[in-house]
Amino acid sequence: MLISPMKPHSTQAFLPISVADMKARGWEDCDFVCVTGDAYVDHPSFGIVLIARLLESQGFRVGIISQPEWESAASYRVFGKPRLAFLVTAGSIDSMVNNYTAAKKRRNDDVYSPGRAGGKRPDRAAITYSIRIREAFGRVPIILGGLEASLRRLAHYDYWQDKVRKSVLIDSGADMIVYGMGEHQILEVAKRLMDGQRIDQIDDIRGTVVRKKTHDNNSDDKSDEIILPSYEEISTNTDTFVKSFKIQNENTDPFSGKRLIEPYHDCIIVQNPPSLPLSRMELDNVYSLPFTRTWHSSYDRDKGVPSVEEVQFSITSSRGCFGNCSFCSLTFHQGRIVTSRSHESILTEAEKIADLPNFKGNIHDVGGPTANFRLAACAKQETKGACINKECLTPEPCKNLRIDHSDYLSLLRKLRRIQGIKKVFIRSGIRFDYLMADTDDTFFRELCEHHVSGQLKVAPEHVSNNVLKLMNKSPHAVYVAFKRKFDDYNRKIGKKQYILPYFISSHPGSTLRDAIALAEYCRDNRFIPEQVQDFYPTPGTLSTCMYHTGIDPHTGKKVYVAKGMHEKALQRALLQYRSPHNHDLVMEALTKAGRQDLIGFGSKCLVKPRGGISTSASSRPTYGNKRPGTKRPFQKKRR
Repeated sequence: MLISPMKPHSTQAFLPISVADMKARGWEDCDFVCVTGDAYVDHPSFGIVLIARLLESQGFRVGIISQPEWESAASYRVFGKPRLAFLVTAGSIDSMVNNYTAAKKRRNDDVYSPGRAGGKRPDRAAITYSIRIREAFGRVPIILGGLEASLRRLAHYDYWQDKVRKSVLIDSGADMIVYGMGEHQILEVAKRLMDGQRIDQIDDIRGTVVRKKTHDNNSDDKSDEIILPSYEEISTNTDTFVKSFKIQNENTDPFSGKRLIEPYHDCIIVQNPPSLPLSRMELDNVYSLPFTRTWHSSYDRDKGVPSVEEVQFSITSSRGCFGNCSFCSLTFHQGRIVTSRSHESILTEAEKIADLPNFKGNIHDVGGPTANFRLAACAKQETKGACINKECLTPEPCKNLRIDHSDYLSLLRKLRRIQGIKKVFIRSGIRFDYLMADTDDTFFRELCEHHVSGQLKVAPEHVSNNVLKLMNKSPHAVYVAFKRKFDDYNRKIGKKQYILPYFISSHPGSTLRDAIALAEYCRDNRFIPEQVQDFYPTPGTLSTCMYHTGIDPHTGKKVYVAKGMHEKALQRALLQYRSPHNHDLVMEALTKAGRQDLIGFGSKCLVKPRGGISTSASSRPTYGNKRPGTKRPFQKKRR
């Protein structure tokens, strides 16, 4: 369904969160009620809010229930039974990732909650919310969406229980999953529900997943569908799990992806092909919706919602990413085809931001999953989709790759000229290998001159080429060349700016020797990571498949995996070898790897023997305000 310009909407700033709000609009009921694990922040980076505003723009009456109590059904009765459906999401991030560290320790805070308070959403929130809605209303349509449901739409490995779980559609009892970026799907579902179709009759919309009793495709031509191994098979056999994942991974493109059917003992789960990406005009229309760009006023007493700080003065310029990192969930969620908004749409949003009362003159970010991707990787992708068995950037850039920063550069220049805007920064991260492949250095130079706020975030992830290959990242030499060029440019323009690299410890393929090589790189470059991202096996990623099975799905070869919590702790500690807290772990890791040459008092040593280590406050490096290893994993979800 085409996303058309919005219709006239209510003058109220926020969508209803109570019966009083609903009555103030003259409504007796809602068409849709949105249930979310996040606080209500009226900003397009919150997916459920974007969907709610889109439905509102098409004339539907939409209410918001944010962070409901989950021990009873009372909170879900706020608006009564919706006329069409409940739309349920765990929130902007998987609830298990949000609630637990990679070491499976419960987190105490939540940046998506008022006052950063933890404990506002349940584990496996999509399941819990759906069960409570059923308790409250019985047979009412429930449609799941968001990152948690999208990545758990078929049977998946669950890190927290260390087992293969069924599709979230089965465990939740919901009627449908809208996966990926859901605008096309939700409008088509809404139209059909309005036309009187029952939710169980709506089973053929792209970008949706449904449960059926039996496989009823009676057509002689079944070339448009693939029957996956059954849940019973993949839950007991890792080789079969790999086979199923490989098929799923090869069918994430909207042009070539086929319908996938996953059998269970009493039903089947049907994943329809991915939805086509929004056109530029449709993206522009979506981002022109009347977002207030801040938290609901009811949170003022809690001093607001911390996650607003990162997005309130940021602009999403694109969707999709052809980088296709193994550990990133983006391929299963947004896809590899990059689409972007027009300059006019982005400039209009920037002017609105500049008029906000608390705007200080700095645009925090203009980007997307990868900031410097504004175009589809090649002309073929626009009409035929991404290659199934070929990468755009690795092991080296494809000869058909369009390497061009001119459009992005032009956009940034226009933004810098808007009255009231002092600085335009890029914080969502750039793909440095794509930048290094550009023979025109104009963007590189202006990046250093205008768009770095002291530190530029990039993600080399590791130094071992073996690990980088499994991550689907470019060889380490590309990052070394990029850093050298970045430093040279900053010396020329007289600026003290630095690269802030992100590294991942204990990724599949990384041995203790690889972790030590990464620690030595940090030592030689005098870099002490404030935070270390321990590999977090989240549903839907190729890296998680490798973690669970010990097999690379692309090659079928065995992969070393650091699975035990203790070995993961050893690899993480090596990255922060100077912390007294990690001394014994680093000693153990070096001894196990036969690298006692790095224990001692020499300039190349990582730790001193126990009797020689200094634990005075003056000798301890600063690590920021977070405990090592507590950073949430990289689940790209930019809307």
